[in-house]
Amino acid sequence: MGMHNLASGHRRTGRIDRYALLAGLMLVLTMSGCATPQRSQTLYPVSEADGLVATGYAVIASQRGETAAQQRLMAIKASKLDAYRSLAEQVYGQYVNATGTMVDMSVTDDHLKSRVEGVIYGARVVSITPVGEETYETKLALPQSTIDELVRNYLQTPSAGR
Repeated sequence: MGMHNLASGHRRTGRIDRYALLAGLMLVLTMSGCATPQRSQTLYPVSEADGLVATGYAVIASQRGETAAQQRLMAIKASKLDAYRSLAEQVYGQYVNATGTMVDMSVTDDHLKSRVEGVIYGARVVSITPVGEETYETKLALPQSTIDELVRNYLQTPSAGR
């Protein structure tokens, strides 16, 4: 993780390495039950320059896994994917398809579908937080400069505006 100083043979740990080590340690402690489940593990502070912040959730018990630890890891992963979906919705919008059937001026059948599609990169994890003992919450931040680049790239593709 850190850099080796060849002259002295000592290893230096930089500020970013310490944050990564602290974040990894907090994640391991949380998953092993050693950390207080209600406390938020904010990895990086969120500022106005972050542009968008998205939150994703996942229920631990609904995840596949043979052990509770595996289910927790899958819930963390699922909550991160849900946060990415939320970022994509904010950047690209949602495609909504609604159909309805009326008979004798009364709605008899109503269907609503939505989907989102897009590329998200450059997002950083703000926090991974257990919510109670049943759910994980992940917050991601996407800088405004990346949002501008994503939108610019999207508008230049031939399929934009589908």
